[in-house]
Amino acid sequence: MSLNIFWFLPTHGDGHYLGTAVGARAVDHAYLQQIAQAADRLGFGGVLIPTGRSCEDSWLVAASLIAVTQRLKFLVALRPGIISPTVAARQAATLDRLSGGRALFNLVTGGDPDELAGDGQFLDHQERYQASVEFTRIWRRVLEGETVDYDGQHISVKGAKLLYPPLQQPRPPLYFGGSSEAAQDLAAEQVEMVLTWGEPPAAVAEKIQQVRDKAAKLGRTVRFGIRLHVIVRETNAEAWQAAERLISHLDDDTIARAQASLARFDSVGQQRMAALHGGRRDQLEVSPNLWAGVGLVRGGAGTALVGDGPTVAARMQEYVDLGIDTFIFSGYPHLEEAYRVAELLFPHLDIERPKQPEAAAYISPFGEMVANDIIPQGASRS
Repeated sequence: MSLNIFWFLPTHGDGHYLGTAVGARAVDHAYLQQIAQAADRLGFGGVLIPTGRSCEDSWLVAASLIAVTQRLKFLVALRPGIISPTVAARQAATLDRLSGGRALFNLVTGGDPDELAGDGQFLDHQERYQASVEFTRIWRRVLEGETVDYDGQHISVKGAKLLYPPLQQPRPPLYFGGSSEAAQDLAAEQVEMVLTWGEPPAAVAEKIQQVRDKAAKLGRTVRFGIRLHVIVRETNAEAWQAAERLISHLDDDTIARAQASLARFDSVGQQRMAALHGGRRDQLEVSPNLWAGVGLVRGGAGTALVGDGPTVAARMQEYVDLGIDTFIFSGYPHLEEAYRVAELLFPHLDIERPKQPEAAAYISPFGEMVANDIIPQGASRS
């Protein structure tokens, strides 16, 4: 099975070390363009663009990089409860059309109550997932060409529709990650790609089976991916030295402050990440070559595969054997590490290389809109 390997755009900052300004690097558009173009030419299938108040807006970043890349796909965040599902569908279709079918979407319900309150959302964990289900049902149907009436507990629309369809049919794929029961129910019903953070293989296997069982009851099948950092070097010893250097500027106070901040999250996935290391730096290899040091100060994905190319490839195979076909990697600094991964790891993998896009023949003339939803007679909107 050919693997899909994605990289990451560090719109929340980048550098040589975690938890310190030492070795930090300014992240501006020129730098993000460097990373995107490197990922494009090296053969990564796409890039994940993070979301949240500590990040640049993922949609604008993706749109700004369309013209300077050729094959790279952009995985951007859908934020239910913060935007209308109909508006989000229009944005999704536009990004897909203008990028030549290179748009992917990542449903993010959020896990930080403080940040969500700042965006005007005051739902608890269970209510957020109920709202996310309603959002996604509308978003999917509108993108697939339906005119939608929906009266939900949190979201209602009447006559919601899309005049300009996406290039990918019936719509661009939907990605989603979550560990709670409510998240698994949503994944089983609504999405194509279910993501997990990098837990030990046994824990990942359990989650995969739970989602598979739920999807099967609905007559569906889903694919699975995993979000990890990676530290690959020419030798295992060099890789572990690089891992230690990454956290060499961390002190106990910095770790304690970071863990206290993350403790307010009501995300089950975040709680599982924190439990791997327990805030301690003395037992960070939580499974062979799976290192939890990143999670000492970083929310979200907090583990890394560490080793030389053959070793990391072997650990990846353990996840592949469970049903994983997509790996979303990152590393610090992201520009240099993209090259290391491509040069030291890719030769040991069977990778699905993205194809060169064809000319944008899908754009057909339709003239100026006569009214808000009337296309001139004889015009085509493919």
